[in-house]
Amino acid sequence: MKPSVHFVLLVLFAANLAFSGEADIRSEMEKRFPYSKIISVSKTPYFGMYEVVFVDQLVYTDERMTYLFSGNIIDMHTMQNLTEAREKQLYAIDFDTLPINLAIKSVKGNGKRKLAVFTDPNCQYCKKLEKEMVNLTNATIYIFVLPILPGSKEKAKAILCSPDSLKAWEDHMLRGVEPQPKKACDTAALAKISMLATRLRINVTPTLIFGDGVIKPGNLTFDQLDKRLTASSHTN
Repeated sequence: MKPSVHFVLLVLFAANLAFSGEADIRSEMEKRFPYSKIISVSKTPYFGMYEVVFVDQLVYTDERMTYLFSGNIIDMHTMQNLTEAREKQLYAIDFDTLPINLAIKSVKGNGKRKLAVFTDPNCQYCKKLEKEMVNLTNATIYIFVLPILPGSKEKAKAILCSPDSLKAWEDHMLRGVEPQPKKACDTAALAKISMLATRLRINVTPTLIFGDGVIKPGNLTFDQLDKRLTASSHTN
């Protein structure tokens, strides 16, 4: 299995090593994660930590590369989320350019808050996310079915060919009901979603895109989703 950089906290080295700067840290990170492209490494003003920018995630490490941390840094004077602001600068897209006609649409309440989710019908983390999203209110969720895992494409086609694709999706993801297509239909949307994911450098499920265009790979809890949705809606 290829090493992944999607983690909360990882001990990188047990030895008490010291690195001389950004170039050394980048070199060591590339050795540790040879399958994950690094965009940049730069020193931050936060406790001597270094910012490491992968193609789809921003993380931090200390100068000895003892730990790798994925999380938010908050300026306690201004209460600004510095990590979020940096991620928006690095990764944000124009949400309105997403081809939402390819997605399964779920509207909750007034639908004001926007969220796009790239998700796989066989992905257990995607199913956990689906359960967290159940109680969201006043949100429109665009579900981009991205079958990556073995057997997922057949399920994705069955869901899209169901008379009510949203019901078929929720029945499968929330209640474990295997999708049974009732009719033949055009499933060309799956290929288009795959090409979209490639263009956006999305290669893991679930991956979320909020209304302000910030892309977040991985799972979030209900509280994290709700807070992030509200924050993103205020920036539009």
